[in-house]
Amino acid sequence: MTRPTSATGRTPAGAGPGAGVSLPVPASAGGGPISHAIFRLARLHRMHAGQLLRRIGLHPGQELVMMHLWELGAQRQTDLVRLLDSDAATMTRTVQRLEQAGFVRRRPSPTDKRASLVEPTAASLALRREVEQSWSRLEDLVAAGLTADERTAALHTLERLEQNLAQASVDPPDADPDGGK
Repeated sequence: MTRPTSATGRTPAGAGPGAGVSLPVPASAGGGPISHAIFRLARLHRMHAGQLLRRIGLHPGQELVMMHLWELGAQRQTDLVRLLDSDAATMTRTVQRLEQAGFVRRRPSPTDKRASLVEPTAASLALRREVEQSWSRLEDLVAAGLTADERTAALHTLERLEQNLAQASVDPPDADPDGGK
């Protein structure tokens, strides 16, 4: 059974068994309707991104690495971790997979013997336009039917939510709001 998920108490249009639009909202998530909506949105966004990227031989997240490499040129893997707010193990696997696919290569850093640089290959440069088209298509899917003002407002709201969580990472709230009383 799909529970209402919006502030109005209605279930999103098309929601229901097999509709692929929404997950049932457990009663225990009632205290976090925005968080649950973000979870659902992220799940669907990643699914659609995966479908679009699979057609060009990439998995979600790999295109972000490629975008940074195309924009900035060769980077140390540790710099990619920082740029993408990733972890070292995930970045290592991502770079290895991109290298196996022929989209990046590693070469020794000329300034740091301990580091290697990850750089895009000519094959990846041919992929760039397809990645850009996939992202444009994804944006069209996400923002379908929104006016320019609604797109601006949505982006502003998402940026604010991101800022809130980034700030909470720097200054985490107490786990116990009552202070243990």
